[in-house]
Amino acid sequence: MEKKFGLIGSALSHSFSKAYFDEKFFRDGLRDYHYDLYPLKSAGELRSLLAENPELCGLNVTIPYKEKVIEFLNAIDPAAKRIGAVNVIRIKDGWLHGFNTDSDAFLESLEKWFPRQGASKALILGTGGASKAVQEALKRLAIKFETVSRKKGNADYTYESLKKKPAPISESNLIVNTTPLGMTPDTESMPQIDFELLTPKHYVYDLIYNPARTQFLQKVEMHGAHIKNGLEMLHIQAEKAWAIWNN
Repeated sequence: MEKKFGLIGSALSHSFSKAYFDEKFFRDGLRDYHYDLYPLKSAGELRSLLAENPELCGLNVTIPYKEKVIEFLNAIDPAAKRIGAVNVIRIKDGWLHGFNTDSDAFLESLEKWFPRQGASKALILGTGGASKAVQEALKRLAIKFETVSRKKGNADYTYESLKKKPAPISESNLIVNTTPLGMTPDTESMPQIDFELLTPKHYVYDLIYNPARTQFLQKVEMHGAHIKNGLEMLHIQAEKAWAIWNN
């Protein structure tokens, strides 16, 4: 019996999810399982997608619908509700149940890499669905954090205000980019921070995995900071999504 899974978002050319699951299905002998990319112009198109693909059993959700998709769900996992963002949907008998695997995946990958100390502090670039998952993980790890946004009122700082206040960058030994800036195909863009303030004490995690080293990470690395991309996080959250779909 054919079973379909997939990824919804606006622009999906950057995604490795299809290749990951295609390889997984082939390796596990699941010949009737398929994973496809479903670019949507709005979150509301989810309804027609489901009507046209009754074999769908699960979806991953990416930018910019991790928050917007919630209104179309029948149920939401308590953790995803607390975070305010969904990146996994389980579909069963027409019932849509939302989950968030981003937060657990980020936490798991961060713990392996970041030498957490009592005085650790994080600066999160971005305030969207991915940022909310990161914030939840940092709360669980008891790491204090502040946020940065392009717009006033959305975060603790704007990029403009950061130019006048070196302290947030200097005092944060962990910086996390949760924005899509620098992601394929827009590889030349990057968050505008003062890279001169970075030192070898800084650990900079960019959730983007395509390209593997964004312009942002390249500039960070030039100043001696430690860098990590989002590929490991993608793999961890994908396996967690697979477990949810098969529960």
